[in-house]
Amino acid sequence: MGVFVFLPLVLPLTAVPVARLAEQHLHPRLATRFLTALAVVLAVCSTLCLGLLVVVGTAQLPGNPLPDGWSDAEVRDAVPYDEVAGKVAIAALVAVAAACAATASRHRRVRRRAWSALEGMPGRRLVVLPDEAPYAYALPGGGRGRDRAGRVVVSSALLDCLNSTERTALFAHERAHLTGRHHRSLLAVRLAARANPLLRPLQAAVAYTTERWADEEAARTTGSRTLVARAIGKAALVSHGAPSPTLAGIAGAGPVPRRVAALLAPAPAAMTWPSVFTRAGLAVWTATAGTVGSALSSANATVTLFFLLKASTQL
Repeated sequence: MGVFVFLPLVLPLTAVPVARLAEQHLHPRLATRFLTALAVVLAVCSTLCLGLLVVVGTAQLPGNPLPDGWSDAEVRDAVPYDEVAGKVAIAALVAVAAACAATASRHRRVRRRAWSALEGMPGRRLVVLPDEAPYAYALPGGGRGRDRAGRVVVSSALLDCLNSTERTALFAHERAHLTGRHHRSLLAVRLAARANPLLRPLQAAVAYTTERWADEEAARTTGSRTLVARAIGKAALVSHGAPSPTLAGIAGAGPVPRRVAALLAPAPAAMTWPSVFTRAGLAVWTATAGTVGSALSSANATVTLFFLLKASTQL
């Protein structure tokens, strides 16, 4: 296996350039889906790498439950055995599991709390709460029947800051979040960033592209890009945002001036993959190659380790 077992830990660095270029040059819908898939694959590969380091780096530690044959001299010579790396990998794997569990638990807790607050209210997709704090966010489905589609939650304070046409843009934006199920992408990239901190640029990029995706859908629904830009600007000045980073809202993550500037520019091109001869295309294909390389190196290390240990002991 050699050093190839360590590659999945550092290959997420390929996400740094593609995150910025994808959000600038790809259609927001395509960028969201691509970057989400990229983050998940790289996170799984790096976590698998940590697991392999735990196996090969702790085979000789006293009291380990692994078969005795896994600590033979032939195994130690064939694998990149490093006791320090094994111990560090154990701590890292525990930290990854704890961070991912905490993130997923908070997401579920916020959703349950939000749905509990809406109990007894009419089953409409739009809920206006009498609240002096201005906010608006898309609450994913959590109930039965019509509630499975989710609801748009808006405070009366935010509505008071917008005129009737701007409210229409606000509702269209939040409905786009529900239709596109953006909470899934936001949660996936957040978990990926917990598994490997090098993936944080993808977390920030997807938070931005989901907002841009909803912006474009709202502009298409209302027929006015300027109207949506004005509604976003007003909401961002007063809104407190969504109760959780994994729930999307009109004043969500991402520099609002960039979103407004994008809406004041012509609509982005249709969802197509850029040519490899363009800057965006080169970044996309480079990141794809990095993802494939990470997956292949993890698979190669796993298969090699399996046959090596199989030859050392009875599995």
